[in-house]
Amino acid sequence: MGAAMCKLSDKVGQHMRKKSAGCKYACHAECRERVSLDCHPAASPVSQDHLNNNNTPLHDVEKEREVRTEFSREEIQQKIDQYNSLTRDYLKMTLNPTGVYTGFVKVMMDLRRPVTVRGGQRAAGGATMGEAFYLPRGVINTLHISSENTVKQVIMALLKKFTVADNPAKYALYKRCRRDEQVYVCKLADVEKPLFLRLVAGPDLDTLSFVLREQQTGEVMWDAFSIPELRNFLRILDKEEQEQKEAIIRRYEVCRQRLQEAMMAVGSPS
Repeated sequence: MGAAMCKLSDKVGQHMRKKSAGCKYACHAECRERVSLDCHPAASPVSQDHLNNNNTPLHDVEKEREVRTEFSREEIQQKIDQYNSLTRDYLKMTLNPTGVYTGFVKVMMDLRRPVTVRGGQRAAGGATMGEAFYLPRGVINTLHISSENTVKQVIMALLKKFTVADNPAKYALYKRCRRDEQVYVCKLADVEKPLFLRLVAGPDLDTLSFVLREQQTGEVMWDAFSIPELRNFLRILDKEEQEQKEAIIRRYEVCRQRLQEAMMAVGSPS
């Protein structure tokens, strides 16, 4: 009888015990008021990972935005409605029944070299002569494009707007993003869609802006230059090479003269 009562008591006690949510200390329910605990809730796996990775870089919003490159028609309409509600310059986007949407992009001109512009004069053979001059840097141009237009097509449209006769392959379109008081510049591939990037980023130019620049030095596409331009480059290189040779010869002549003077000073009787 006593053993049966003990088993019954243990069984009832198991049901009557209470556990602390913090350190999992177990006690009977009737003893709960007499127990004083100084415990803290255990950290969840997520919060613990966060504590162990205090040096984790900040969340890269631009990467997350560019992970998805396709949206459904409903998602595009939602993003267009949100974009139009935020824009302040009345340059809104429109979704066509075909699923293609149109809108505006602003591109800043940041060209450091002169461009060849088609002029009204004609040469003896009837060909139109070009004039070279510098385009004002920092000028912002607005283009009306569609979601199907690529970076290459945008570059060609900009050059056509300024009647630039240079090969479009000489130029590149860059995106500039501002995050955490820092500016990031990245070259866009020819097949990327600027209007899609504009739609995803929103109308704020600090978040995303476009810049037209020349191809970087390490990315020169020599096929884009004409024969007279290439010959001019060769003449400049030959001139610089000759100047470097003359500078080296002069430096060695000075060293030779100083050595001869030192040898003469040592060899002469005191």
